[in-house]
Amino acid sequence: MVLTALNSEYAAVRQRIVNPKSHRHERGTLFEVGTIAGSRYRAALALTGKGNHSAAVLAERAIDEFAPVAVLFVGVAGALWDTPLGDIVVATHVYAYHGGTSEDDGLKARPRVWEIDHGVYQLAARVARERSWLDSAAAADAVPEVHFGPIAAGEVVHNSRRSAEAAWVRRNYNDAMAIEMEAAGVAQAGHLSGSPVAIVRGISDRADGTKTTGDDRVWQPRAARNAAAFAMRLAEELIRERELAVRDRKNENRDHNEGAGNPAPSVTNIAFGQVGIQTGALTGSNVWVATTPQPAPQADLVGELRRFRKELRQQRDSGTIPAEVYEEAQRALDSADDAAEERTPDRAERVVHALGRVRRAVSEVGELAAKVTALIAAVKGVS
Repeated sequence: MVLTALNSEYAAVRQRIVNPKSHRHERGTLFEVGTIAGSRYRAALALTGKGNHSAAVLAERAIDEFAPVAVLFVGVAGALWDTPLGDIVVATHVYAYHGGTSEDDGLKARPRVWEIDHGVYQLAARVARERSWLDSAAAADAVPEVHFGPIAAGEVVHNSRRSAEAAWVRRNYNDAMAIEMEAAGVAQAGHLSGSPVAIVRGISDRADGTKTTGDDRVWQPRAARNAAAFAMRLAEELIRERELAVRDRKNENRDHNEGAGNPAPSVTNIAFGQVGIQTGALTGSNVWVATTPQPAPQADLVGELRRFRKELRQQRDSGTIPAEVYEEAQRALDSADDAAEERTPDRAERVVHALGRVRRAVSEVGELAAKVTALIAAVKGVS
């Protein structure tokens, strides 16, 4: 999942996504979902607008909608020290620097701080070392470097070395390499949602009052392109790492089963109501017990979703479920359909996430909820 604050940043990322398709959130947020150029991995992109508050809301919305491997916030920022224009800063920490308490002897800092996920940091450092991301990003006259350090995120545009705000930041956050207005919101959303976050910023100015409109026209696009190139390369590595982790877990499970003398990899039991099964040995079997027939794991998932959609429509037409519940379930089914038709490492996880939203929508209708539960179990059992 990639988020940006400005249209110029959005355009820089979008150039690196092939065949993007529009995806509308039920609350109106527009995402574009496509394949990262030069890879088989999928990414979603959205525009948050300026500010930590909107960034936090839309980051949480994106996490809930897509259950991404990680959230990358990509864009430009002002340098607080001597980081060269066009270089990239990856946040090791994010400071929400506007926290404080006003006392008789002055304003005392009460910051909130979020640290980068260790696994994300390790991969980002490797991408920076390998420098393969530079192929399409570096200008002929300036090869950008990647720096790792704290980033300060506040609620005002910072463009002075002498203002009270500038003095406050330098006094209390003198290790911050860059300053911007969205990272704290995204970091908080990731923290609360359990999703890793990476903040990737290209340096477009020095935040010291010296920049001009002409400078912005030159450096903002260049800094945005550099940040987008690095971020999308990092996104590939994050998805590939998840794919390898999933494969390793499956291999471990297989080895465990074979070592125990069980050639079959799994047993799937799905039951509704009170059911008891006694057996001395049960291997290589799928047991489905329910009040209504449930789809076998080998069934075509897209077809099962289509049949469930038809039944959902019948329940609406009969008045069993209200129109708003039907619409909510349909939106979630759209997400499930999109995920089911893909062939990506996180396909099953995304399908399960979307089906979970369907189940919540129809939770008052026991028969429908039971069928969704069976679908979820089937996806988990064979993916």
